[in-house]
Amino acid sequence: MKQQIGMVGIGLMGHGLARNIARHGYPLTVMEHPGNRPLDELLAAGVRTAAGPAEVARSADVVILCVTGTPEVEAVLTGAGGVLEGLRPGAVVIDCSTAVPQSTQRMAAAVERAGGRFVDAPMTRTAKHAHEGKLNLLVGGARDTVEEVRPILACFAENITHAGAVGAGHQLKLLHNCVSLGFVALLAEAAACSARAGIAPEVFVETLAIGGGGGAALERVKPYLASGDPSGLQFSVANAFKDMTYYAEMAQGLGAAHAIADGVAATLKGVVEGGHAQAMMPELVGLLGAKAGNLGRTE
Repeated sequence: MKQQIGMVGIGLMGHGLARNIARHGYPLTVMEHPGNRPLDELLAAGVRTAAGPAEVARSADVVILCVTGTPEVEAVLTGAGGVLEGLRPGAVVIDCSTAVPQSTQRMAAAVERAGGRFVDAPMTRTAKHAHEGKLNLLVGGARDTVEEVRPILACFAENITHAGAVGAGHQLKLLHNCVSLGFVALLAEAAACSARAGIAPEVFVETLAIGGGGGAALERVKPYLASGDPSGLQFSVANAFKDMTYYAEMAQGLGAAHAIADGVAATLKGVVEGGHAQAMMPELVGLLGAKAGNLGRTE
């Protein structure tokens, strides 16, 4: 029999995870929450619901978290009525959120004290890939535990990279996002400057594409540059700012350089404080162009 799966966080990315877990025949219970995407498709597939994290955990061999970040992970696991109150002995908690690695290690220790096991498996790629079951996963945890849950991860992931011990998945995710979000922020700033200079967007894009500026960032921002369509990268400025601050916290704890990341975070902070937290990252182009000189300042 397949393991019983419980899941907390059926949002933009989590809905795709849940859809593919159910599609592969795993019994699935998801937590009811106002932030969930509509559950109609999941309910039609036989997915059950539970009122809170502890209730989700009581019926699960594996509990998957897909929430916003570190505060939410800690609350879902250790708060009143949290997962740890209902965790079965030997159950595995898989955290697919993006979190501060130092917290990840603390949460893993708390899960182990409660008799469970912990794997961090943050995602890269987009909501479209989540829906299609083609995410990339960066996994931290004991090798035998990772191999045990690999068939579940494979329901929604095309590539699964075992990064190392617990916390290594979240470390690698922050490294990835520092680079990918940094590329997008740099591209947006240059595109805003290009527009001020009167260069046609298609000329700007073509020049980068055949030169040193080609790659995933350009492909995801290109629809916005062409027609104002931000759907190529459905990732909010607020989430990007969160991830860059998490990266800086990690780098500082490791004694690593993070001045460039701090510069990207300062730009994102300016956009958030300007009232555009929920703008998608490609929209940085227009926001930086409209308010040149007011965003990205560090003083």
